[in-house]
Amino acid sequence: MADEVYDGAIGIDLGTTYSCVATYEGTNVEIIANEQGSFTTPSFVSFTEKERLIGEAAKNNAAMNPRNTVFDAKRLIGRRFDDPTVKKDIESWPFKIVDDNGSPKIEVEYLGENKQFSAQEISSMVLVKMKEIAETKLGKKVEKAGITVPAYF
Repeated sequence: MADEVYDGAIGIDLGTTYSCVATYEGTNVEIIANEQGSFTTPSFVSFTEKERLIGEAAKNNAAMNPRNTVFDAKRLIGRRFDDPTVKKDIESWPFKIVDDNGSPKIEVEYLGENKQFSAQEISSMVLVKMKEIAETKLGKKVEKAGITVPAYF
């Protein structure tokens, strides 16, 4: 990628299940395809003994590595560990959620160690992936982005 900086801003829809990224040029919005040619990227992050996978690769790894593959992280943002919604979600997730002074943290095994991540940290990994997808398409560095926010936030 060139050192040139993209003049505009990208738009990212950080979804609970899938995310997408777009550019706005003049009067045209262009949704950018990921490396698999899809216009949506799974909001999944998978941790292994050797690497961190994000998006399609992470979702594909979920069946083999369910304990260390995180999805639905956005559902935890802004919630307390004792929130009834969090308690209900924990029952359906294969990955572990721990109580960190009242805040839910996601615990995974990564690079041979137990690590804890907040939902915001997991979501930021997905956001970085979306930025990288845009930079690959644009051939320029992206420094500005708008991110969708659900009405209930």
